[in-house]
Amino acid sequence: MRRRLAVLALGAIGVVYGDIGTSPLYTLQVTLTHDGMRPTPESIFGVLSLIFWAQILVVSLKYVVFIMRADNKGEGGIMALMALAQRSVRDRPNLRWVLAILGIFGASLFYGDGVITPAISVLSAVEGVKVVAPHMASWVVPITLVILLVLFAIQRRGTEHVGRLFGPIMVVWFVVIALLGVHMILRNPHVLLALNPWYGIRFFELHGFQGFIALGGVVLALTGAEALYADMGHFGKKPIRLAWFSFVLPALVLNYFGQGALLLSDPSAIDSPFFRLAPDVLKIPMIALACAATVIASQAVISGAYSMTREAMSLGYSPRMAVVHTSNEMSGQVFVPWVNHFLLIMVMLAVLGFRSSDNLSAAYGIAVTGTMAITSMLALVVARYQWRWNLFAVIAVGALFLLIDLSFFSANLIKIEYGGWFPLALGVVVFAMMTTWRRGRELVLREIKQSGLALKPFIENIGQHPPLRVPGTAVFLTGNQNSVPSALLHNLKHNKVLHERNVLLTVEMLETPVAERSERINLITLGDDFYGLELHFGFAEYPNIPQALMDCGREGLMFDMMDTTFFLSRENIVADRRRPGMALWRDKLFVFMARNALPATAFFQIPGNRLIELGAQVEI
Repeated sequence: MRRRLAVLALGAIGVVYGDIGTSPLYTLQVTLTHDGMRPTPESIFGVLSLIFWAQILVVSLKYVVFIMRADNKGEGGIMALMALAQRSVRDRPNLRWVLAILGIFGASLFYGDGVITPAISVLSAVEGVKVVAPHMASWVVPITLVILLVLFAIQRRGTEHVGRLFGPIMVVWFVVIALLGVHMILRNPHVLLALNPWYGIRFFELHGFQGFIALGGVVLALTGAEALYADMGHFGKKPIRLAWFSFVLPALVLNYFGQGALLLSDPSAIDSPFFRLAPDVLKIPMIALACAATVIASQAVISGAYSMTREAMSLGYSPRMAVVHTSNEMSGQVFVPWVNHFLLIMVMLAVLGFRSSDNLSAAYGIAVTGTMAITSMLALVVARYQWRWNLFAVIAVGALFLLIDLSFFSANLIKIEYGGWFPLALGVVVFAMMTTWRRGRELVLREIKQSGLALKPFIENIGQHPPLRVPGTAVFLTGNQNSVPSALLHNLKHNKVLHERNVLLTVEMLETPVAERSERINLITLGDDFYGLELHFGFAEYPNIPQALMDCGREGLMFDMMDTTFFLSRENIVADRRRPGMALWRDKLFVFMARNALPATAFFQIPGNRLIELGAQVEI
């Protein structure tokens, strides 16, 4: 047990904390040079104090202690949190709708973060070559693109394998940056006075509005906090908490304060305080280590994007895509090829468009702080309605966290015209796609229900006028147990036969990660060898219909897969501007996504040699 915990903690260091672990590369430099700021002793003490207390209040208290408690049966991430919050207010439909909008928009912003983080992390490390070889500045962007290409190429090996590969490297990284920080702190120990929050308050008094804008740089020290929660399903709470408090947080604090000690003695080192911490003989090895570490940093948001996409598919907010499970021990470890390709393309465009970490720092912040604020709101709903917290406790905790989140968000709004528009625009596009898919599926199901025949009279008519029966079992996938599936009608109309047993199968995804054994199967006998069957799966599960059907034996309905045929209506969706529903452009977007979605048969693991698909046109 302890060995397994240690292995997972090592993997968490390699995957979860790569992002926040490389923030010392650029945070202090960007914050102390932004908007005319200069590295005076007052500014250095103030910014160090803000960084330290931001990591204590936001990462340690909010995420590691509070938010990670709001796991949805082991799964984390804003989609899992949204499902948990919605489940806690089942009797409040209006509030459920608001929570859904918040959750979808927060998830959309997370994808914007997933693009900016790999780009700024790798660029900032590669730019270290300019410290030792200024003539190689023109090679920074090409080298960055190659490194990113390699990173995304190895994703299909799986989070656990990537974590085992990256974990030891990140352990070396944290040890090295801690030692570099300790070395400089010993030379200038009074820098530790910045642990006093008074210096952070004094910073705002001295710099006024400029000090408030500096929060847009301080938030860079929190990069990866949201991915920490999103990756909880990959490693679990205990390994992530153990790694943070015992290893990652101390190393980060020591390095930040080491950079501050350096700047107190040599303000001219502000051009690259991180790399100037290292002795000249170690600068090139540090650049190489930093490049490796920033590649790993990108892994946190990439893994989080995979998990979030799988959850969005199961909850009905995303088209079905191929999902590869990469671990036999942790069900949360998945690889989504389409998301991998999408992120790669967008990250490449970000690097080519912004071309430096300074420019990208302007783009960073809005997406991640927006997601952080939405996460706080959803967690507060869970605290009130799921955990039954006292209203005053919810207000007190909410006031603290939302004051911090919204302060960071407000400070980043000024960045919109300088690059902050990029992750926002990306988030809006993803939001439009997710809401369009959800609404489109609702319209399709509504149309199918309206055009379908009532099931009970149909079965009675079959009993009165029995058609020819053929041996075997027919399973008809349907979204409505009260109407006759169109595939059944087409089969009866064209082939003039029915099977001996006919099962109307509906698959329902729950708002919990894993369905309990007792709620997996709901079987109803309809008469005349017709059965209504509902299979329930959690949003973190990979639905396997054949396997679930084999488990129906305990309910009295035995299946022989070699004697079972699956019938599925493949809808040909057509956009019709005359019908009420969505705007025409959303109708066309939905049709495009539906045509390119992974077939339901593949998603539900139905064998192709046991499947018959019958077409049906649906107008929306």
